[in-house]
Amino acid sequence: MKHTLVAWMRDKPGVLNRVSGMLRRRNFNIDSLQVGHSETPGISRMTFVVDGNAHMVDQVIKQLRKVIDVTRVEDLSEKPTVARELALIRVQTNRESRSEIMQLVNIYRGEIVDVALDSLVVQIVGAEDRVDALIELLANFGIVEMVRTGRVAMVRGVTERRFKRGTAVWKARSNGYEVDTNERFRTGGV
Repeated sequence: MKHTLVAWMRDKPGVLNRVSGMLRRRNFNIDSLQVGHSETPGISRMTFVVDGNAHMVDQVIKQLRKVIDVTRVEDLSEKPTVARELALIRVQTNRESRSEIMQLVNIYRGEIVDVALDSLVVQIVGAEDRVDALIELLANFGIVEMVRTGRVAMVRGVTERRFKRGTAVWKARSNGYEVDTNERFRTGGV
């Protein structure tokens, strides 16, 4: 089963390398990976999809929480989510096939973002199965080039923020777990 995980991490050089290296060392396979800025300045949001059972996903989450620059990890697999993917597809065309390709793109609510004499660039944003279906149809005309983002996801509806804003060090140390107030001000020997 595919699981969608989201990790929030400090926006610093080398953090993505540490996270992907940790997953590689433990032999976890990543199906897709997206990283971008989040709503909090200085924090990036990484959305990735792993294929495996519940025990393996639990191990991935535990290992991610050990990475110092990761401030929070959440498994969105069992929650109602809005998940989207973006694909840009360059399709080979001629006079006869151009209108048919444009009709298919309209049916799938995609857009033509570039036109040349011998090709069209199609953009589609949507659920992964819808993107796959359009790609399968366009393959009959000849796909010259293609790029896909991978899944990005958010929980549907209003979610309560359990995580209070604090320093990045405190967020990284607590990793989303509740810790009593006295523990918060302990320096750990530093």
